[in-house]
Amino acid sequence: MPQFNYEARDRRGKIHKGVLEAASKQVLATKLKESGLRLLQAEQKKESIWSKEIYIGNPVKPIDFIVFLRQFAILIRSGVSIVEGTSILGAQTESKVLKKALAQIEVELREGSSLSSACKKHSHIFSPLFVNMLMAGETSGTMDTTLERLADYYDKQYRTRKKLQSALTYPIVIGIITLFIVTFLLTYVIPTFEDLFVQFDSELPFITSAIIAISDWLMNNILFVLLIIVLLFVIFLLIFYNKSTRIYIDYAIMKMPLIGKLYQKALIARFTRTFGSLLENSVPILESLILSERIVGNLIVSDVLQKARRSLETGNSLTEPMKKHWIIPPLVIQMMAIGEKTGSLDYMLQKAADFYEAEVETATDQFKAMLEPMMIVFLAVIVGTIVLAIVVPMFTIFNTIQ
Repeated sequence: MPQFNYEARDRRGKIHKGVLEAASKQVLATKLKESGLRLLQAEQKKESIWSKEIYIGNPVKPIDFIVFLRQFAILIRSGVSIVEGTSILGAQTESKVLKKALAQIEVELREGSSLSSACKKHSHIFSPLFVNMLMAGETSGTMDTTLERLADYYDKQYRTRKKLQSALTYPIVIGIITLFIVTFLLTYVIPTFEDLFVQFDSELPFITSAIIAISDWLMNNILFVLLIIVLLFVIFLLIFYNKSTRIYIDYAIMKMPLIGKLYQKALIARFTRTFGSLLENSVPILESLILSERIVGNLIVSDVLQKARRSLETGNSLTEPMKKHWIIPPLVIQMMAIGEKTGSLDYMLQKAADFYEAEVETATDQFKAMLEPMMIVFLAVIVGTIVLAIVVPMFTIFNTIQ
């Protein structure tokens, strides 16, 4: 919230100067009036580069945002005005970022702005999809229904994303644990036993010699290895955020065993849910396609949707370009084609989204059930090989001692 350097006068005519935080000059004047002061002049303090807030992704937790939408819908349905509803929710939300944004939105609403235009100024919280659906709700006079649909949309998106994250978390955690264990064994345990083997001057098996060689190389080049890891990470980020190369990463992920199909189902669920929700809230179909292209988060799907939009703009079928690409399943194309012919495209998309969200849930459970034993075996083989390299020569040393 901005801060103001102000100058005010009390009832006795004495001048007061200070700094106060307020959403606008009008709010500042109101605050000072409640303290018995009359505002004479105010100037907003300029933010330094260090005081500016930097956000990575949406700074509001999905759960907080969903609760806010559901409560807002209930308040509007109960007859509470949008301004009062914004004020009530701003006072009780636990999210500091959302609280600050709602305070500023309330000021703009009282000055005559619409809710959608006020939310548009806070793009770090309210996405273009949210603003467009809100605008459609204002136009149709169904704000409560629109807010409820938005809550349902974000809730389903959140649940699908959490399912996908839960499926990927297990292998990532096991991989990190394996990396730490192997690094510890190679840099701490193996050198200790290497000294013992040298003392007894015993002939070492091939597996032991190989592990010792790897350990020595790692010990001598640890900084080089760390530099390579950092460099690879930076290169990956550059490739990932470059549109011309990102498409190859998206394609590679889609073709990965096990996870490729799961990722594809999650993308189809996101696309159909987003497109269907926008159409259900009376957002124009071309605008809905543009927003879906941006939100789906995969360049291959975005490219197909772009071709579908161009097909629609030239008066052709929406689904025709989709039939020529492998990324969109035939079931979705058929349901969309039926929706186009019957005028129930939004309904068919929502049903397709329901189906694929259930598919993602089932597929993640199956993925985890298959992956857990595979990861345990992987960890056992890696660690077991290193342990075996230590144990085998130990038997030779014990026999020599005896």
